[in-house]
Amino acid sequence: MNPRTSIDGPSRRATLAGAALTGIGIPLLSACGGDGDDTAEDHSAVPAEAPRSGVAIASTADIGVGACAVYPDLKLVVAQPAEGEFKCFSAVCTHQGCLVSSSSEGEIPCRCHGSAFSLEDGSVLEGPATSALTEVPITVSGSKIIRA
Repeated sequence: MNPRTSIDGPSRRATLAGAALTGIGIPLLSACGGDGDDTAEDHSAVPAEAPRSGVAIASTADIGVGACAVYPDLKLVVAQPAEGEFKCFSAVCTHQGCLVSSSSEGEIPCRCHGSAFSLEDGSVLEGPATSALTEVPITVSGSKIIRA
């Protein structure tokens, strides 16, 4: 009979090897696992910050009717809900601070968690966000959209 195997149970060597693997494996698995906090996916979270007044934000030709365009450096989204009517809002989603996205589908989407906001007044069309986007005053001068 082989002294390393026994019908009575695992050998001492097999028991020690199993214990060593358990000691190494559990910390490795713990390091790979998440902490259950879903905010880890919000790498694009940014604080709201509006440019000073008088700064040109966009050209009217850049925003189609029923569309919006995001200007990430300015953290602003400009929308044209109706022909010749332009609106500007903070591009920072009120849910968890991600930047909203440009769209030509009649709403301002936040692709981080699925919220959608109105082009007309920034109100919430679909959650999880519960607060409207902050409106930023603008003026239109010729073809320029300017922070008021």
